Amino acid sequence: MKTFRILMAASALAMSATGALADYNLTILHTNDFHARFEPISKYDSGCSAEDNAEGKCFGGSARLVTAIEAARARSDNSILVDGGDQFQGTLFYTYYKGKLAAEMMNKMGYEAMTVGNHEFDDGPEVLRGFMDALNFPILMSNADFSGEPLLAGVLQKSTVISKDGELIGLIGLTPQDNDDLSSPGKNIIFTDPSDAVQHQVDALTTAGVNKIIVLSHSGYVVDQIVAANTTGVDVIVGGHSNTYLSNTSDRAKGAYPTMVGDTAIVQAYAYGKFLGELNVTFDDDGNLISATGEPIIMDGEVVEDAGTLARIAEAAVPLEEIRSKVVATTSAAINGERDSCRAVECEMGNLVADAMVDRVADQGVTIAIQNGGGVRASIDAGEVTMGEVLTVLPFQNTLATMQLTGAGVIAALENGVSQAEEGAGRFPQVSGIRFTWDASIAPNEGRVVEVLVADGDNWVPIDPDGVYGVVTNNYMRSGGDGYKIFAAEGMNAYDYGPSLEDVVAEFMAAAGAYTPYLDGRISQK
Repeated sequence: MKTFRILMAASALAMSATGALADYNLTILHTNDFHARFEPISKYDSGCSAEDNAEGKCFGGSARLVTAIEAARARSDNSILVDGGDQFQGTLFYTYYKGKLAAEMMNKMGYEAMTVGNHEFDDGPEVLRGFMDALNFPILMSNADFSGEPLLAGVLQKSTVISKDGELIGLIGLTPQDNDDLSSPGKNIIFTDPSDAVQHQVDALTTAGVNKIIVLSHSGYVVDQIVAANTTGVDVIVGGHSNTYLSNTSDRAKGAYPTMVGDTAIVQAYAYGKFLGELNVTFDDDGNLISATGEPIIMDGEVVEDAGTLARIAEAAVPLEEIRSKVVATTSAAINGERDSCRAVECEMGNLVADAMVDRVADQGVTIAIQNGGGVRASIDAGEVTMGEVLTVLPFQNTLATMQLTGAGVIAALENGVSQAEEGAGRFPQVSGIRFTWDASIAPNEGRVVEVLVADGDNWVPIDPDGVYGVVTNNYMRSGGDGYKIFAAEGMNAYDYGPSLEDVVAEFMAAAGAYTPYLDGRISQK
């Protein structure tokens, strides 16, 4: 097993019998979960106006990343640029261009590899294949058998080897094991255990003489730590999926940058291009990782935007302007749709979306809405609300889906929803028409949901397990997405082709006049 050692300056200069130790320095630049944020974003991770951008109030955008990457390369004699997955989905740029603009920008920035995120499968293997064909670098996924998928077999790689400054570096890709629940990979791909897949690739690479190994993992911070603990030979894991901010200077960080598990350095750089990860590592002559230091670089207004990239993104935005600039509503205050809220507790954006869903189909006898928190992708600031902002919150082009479900089925759905709350999973339920209480001290799927109440006039009464209720969700969840298999298996009189969710929310807000966000205690935790 490799040993992580801190070398003092004196020992770095020590001479052996055959000469000086040949330490190898490498800077790993990395991004993850970019989600088509080619333009700058606000502090709420939603769209940012040109005026605010000019005043230095915005973050990210491809033009800032180009500048920052060039500067980081200039600071290092030896660097690589990699991505932890989920370039797809999140703004109208993806809706309009699919993966074409992402490929263009990644090629421009000089990425050398990325892993497959779950959202790379949102439009099936066909769009992923088109994206791969447009890239100048490999895209990787080790923990899946895709030999039965003709669009990917023979093209997608499990790992690759690159040469940098005379040394070989092995790169391995990971994707979520539960991709079947999270996206639309089709029936020809079988996803497998990440630790076993990584170890298999590590063994093959080390046998081939590669002793510096980096895993590009779209599996989340928790899984990355498990993989690091369960494998040998992995030097660095560049993460994604959980949108985790790691830092040594911020009190908002979820952990240290890098987080060390044994000999493995784990990094992640939040999401949406808000940070560029910069990890400086040193290996000894035997390939042992002896130093790993760094910090994500914030892409704020201090980073000058590259003029050429700025012009190209403006050109690409022209076909989108009519749609996204249309003002559809106003809000009296900012509406919180932050990931850490909507995947863990009742959140204002979750209430808005779920209330809008029930309101739209109430005349069909529907009284309960369940929306996955992971389907809520951004906040909205106070004032005028444009369709572009609504589409940033709800980018997946989901439709309303209705069904009848027993009270027991509703409880089972909520049980699934809170089963991965500690991991910040997107299945966490935002609801309307019900109130529920859950207990994190109870094991997942073992009765965490301890109380469910439904409206009865002005009162709230316990849900009847044998009763039948009208339920609205989105078509992704209704078909079993995010683990809501109960909807697919037991939903009665289901209809999946209702109006688009973004239109439903926009129209609901418009009807409210100046919408006022709120929380009312509909989700509580013991």
